[in-house]
Amino acid sequence: MSQIDQAAGLRRWAQAGLGSQPEQHQELETKATVAPAVASRVLMIVGLAGGENASLQPVHDALQRWREQGQRWVGEPEQWRLVPIAVDSPHLATLLGQQGHWALWVGGEGDGFRRAYRTLKRLAQRGGPKRLLLVHPPFASRAGLLSNLQQAAAEFLGLELWIVPLPRRPRLPSEASR
Repeated sequence: MSQIDQAAGLRRWAQAGLGSQPEQHQELETKATVAPAVASRVLMIVGLAGGENASLQPVHDALQRWREQGQRWVGEPEQWRLVPIAVDSPHLATLLGQQGHWALWVGGEGDGFRRAYRTLKRLAQRGGPKRLLLVHPPFASRAGLLSNLQQAAAEFLGLELWIVPLPRRPRLPSEASR
């Protein structure tokens, strides 16, 4: 999928959940980073170390970074209610029917990609969402690893991962002649 197509898809993905949201299970709602009165969008996140008790700051930081890079679909990061959920949560089936925005956290540590794939595999086995936003810390070089994860998820698990494109780097005059 080209970056332009994926960017358009990300905007549609973000807009899809702007309507009214069904009520959350109370125990999950208490783990959100934003008060329900402020949040207009819910993002269910799998793959965070710590499961449902994980820190949501890295996800918020990724939303903020993408917004600063010109990803308008993000809007204000504070408007997102971030809800971590473990793949083995008894609430997964219910939330799949209620929530439209799902994300996979890919950590920057050495086995982050392997752990993310295992999470996706378990999620697919449990009938999880078919589309997930890939959320990650800034990587020095990420294109190959994220693309590999995206391709493996599609080919082996039937899952679609949305990768936020890198901001375009302005071309230097010396590159124009290439």
